[in-house]
Amino acid sequence: MTSFSFDLNRRTLLRGAGALAATSVLGARAAFAQDSDRNFAAALGWTTYDSGRHLQDGFLAAVAELGGNLTTTDAGFDAKTQADQIDSLVASKPEALFITPADAVAIAPAVQRAISAGIPVFCADSAVPGVTVNTTAMSNNFGMGEYSCEYICRALGGKGRIARVLLPQNESWDQRTLGMEWTLRKYPDIEVVADWAFALAGNVTPRQAVDNILTAHSDVDAVWCAWDGAAVEGTLAARSANRPDLILTGIDGGSQAFNYIAGGTPLKLSMAQSFYEMAYMCVFYAHEHLAGRKSPRLIITPTYAVEQDMLADGIPDDFDVPGRAAELGWTRAV
Repeated sequence: MTSFSFDLNRRTLLRGAGALAATSVLGARAAFAQDSDRNFAAALGWTTYDSGRHLQDGFLAAVAELGGNLTTTDAGFDAKTQADQIDSLVASKPEALFITPADAVAIAPAVQRAISAGIPVFCADSAVPGVTVNTTAMSNNFGMGEYSCEYICRALGGKGRIARVLLPQNESWDQRTLGMEWTLRKYPDIEVVADWAFALAGNVTPRQAVDNILTAHSDVDAVWCAWDGAAVEGTLAARSANRPDLILTGIDGGSQAFNYIAGGTPLKLSMAQSFYEMAYMCVFYAHEHLAGRKSPRLIITPTYAVEQDMLADGIPDDFDVPGRAAELGWTRAV
């Protein structure tokens, strides 16, 4: 467990933000100056990959800007570890608890214990089923699955053979698959020739899975991936199989996927989520709640459909800082 305290010196916090966003955040900073001694805790499901890094950055920057001290833990995608960490953080009696669930169903009892202890809970990236947290900030997972599948179907002219790499780890992430399947109902000439579902405790990596798919189905046209990590590994598999014509799509966003897209590889699209903004909004509304004001139960944060032409001027690592996407000329896709 690590404790972080910050001064107001987060250089990237408002980088590239528009005047409206800057005014809003600066106003919030003044309003919350008196709350600098508030103690918060964050039970992070993971801090790896671009997604985990952006979530962590958002929490740290928001606490630095809006006031308070933050204690964080990292469960490394292990639900039992995260549940134990939540219980430990609850025992320290923070004024608010932030959670990024790796397995939302598995940690639900621990989240309920936090709520029963009277601690306001704010979740980023995934909803926790069966419990009533104060605020959840997350992407439209169903919509991201729809959009990325629509991209593949149109690229194939409505006819072709596809494979799917799925992420059924929790209810929120699995909605991407449901959105993809809904889109396929409109394209009867798209044939699904192979499915593979990722398991955190499994022995097969996404790279191995796509290797196997390309070996068994050498004429597959595209691979829909439920997250960018699989799409990146699938791109390496396509390179090994000499399939530069293969189309891959992913979901998450971040510099790793963006570099592959910018380089003209088979990875053509990433549904880039606003992880930083999710985390920042959790901290913002924790302050609002503690000040006796209302906080929304559910916030759907922006997702950007990033293709090669959007990266012609460079790879933006701060696209999900509020205001930055507008400066880049990006518009919300979902």
